[in-house]
Amino acid sequence: MNFMRTAVLLAAMTALFVLVGAALGGRAGMMLAFLFALGTNLFAWWNSDRMALAANDAQEIDEPQAPDLFNLVRGLAARAGIPMPRIYLIESDQPNAFATGRNPENGAIAVHTGLISIVTREELSGVLAHEIAHIKNRDTLTMTVTATLAGAISSIAHWGMFMGGRRDNGLGVIGTLALAILAPIAAMIVQMAVSRSREYVADRAGAEICGNPYWLASALAKIAQGAQAIDNPRAEANPALAHLFIVNPLHGSGVDNLFSTHPNVENRIAALEEMGREMNLAPFDPAGAGWSPFRDDFSGPSYPAGSAWGRARRHGGGSFLSGAGISPWRRSGDRGTGGERRGPWGDPRG
Repeated sequence: MNFMRTAVLLAAMTALFVLVGAALGGRAGMMLAFLFALGTNLFAWWNSDRMALAANDAQEIDEPQAPDLFNLVRGLAARAGIPMPRIYLIESDQPNAFATGRNPENGAIAVHTGLISIVTREELSGVLAHEIAHIKNRDTLTMTVTATLAGAISSIAHWGMFMGGRRDNGLGVIGTLALAILAPIAAMIVQMAVSRSREYVADRAGAEICGNPYWLASALAKIAQGAQAIDNPRAEANPALAHLFIVNPLHGSGVDNLFSTHPNVENRIAALEEMGREMNLAPFDPAGAGWSPFRDDFSGPSYPAGSAWGRARRHGGGSFLSGAGISPWRRSGDRGTGGERRGPWGDPRG
């Protein structure tokens, strides 16, 4: 159903583009705006993974630095039938995660340290499966297509407003101005609707990949609560990237409205729980799962008391982030204990 909804929304966006282009810019103006939007968005699509990762200060890690996390991702990627994505960590107390990459061969998953500090293995499996579903479904490409059309509509509207549009469009001055103002808003609404639709698709596909919808539902409840309680300064500084995250990292976004990039979390949880009932699965109880992401035998470096990993250290360490003893705040070449860390644009120098 959500795949069909995405197709209908994309068709609506295309029809809106043709209508606005013909009315305000004619065939020549329409093609010029489309080529301009296509060029800018192709650049963004080709570099989308590195741009998103760099904007969030994500650092790539290797398997020796987090063997349990790599094993989990590898198994889920194999079940989904995609190559092993690159794994990045973001030092942030807010629990969240996102996936990026222009295709499955260039997929990457970024996980906040705040997420790893509060979820069980089952819940983390659900989150990672959701992100792997985004990569498998090529959602970055889908959103690039909608962004291209939305950008073209905005360009035509902008030019039409300041150049008066076509004189023979039959709309008159008031009609031309109204179309120039309302068309970009309509395009933005459709773009947001596509984004919300893809979240439902990724939720369902992710639940199928990990095998239990309740795991993701439980994780979403924790992430939503944490995202509302804990600031994410990087996300607030780059609100255009908010749609990438599994839960909206920006505050004041709890309403499932036309201008939201994410569906209401309660609606997503309800859909996943309904899926779990259809699969005849018992509800998941995190407290009774008998598993903790933190081992008692942790012997890694001492982390700052105020960081997410510092809290994890006080609770006994971290099996997901063990191995080489990667330090969340050090870069490659820094003094002291900690694994080598690479940014999305390559190894830092000096």
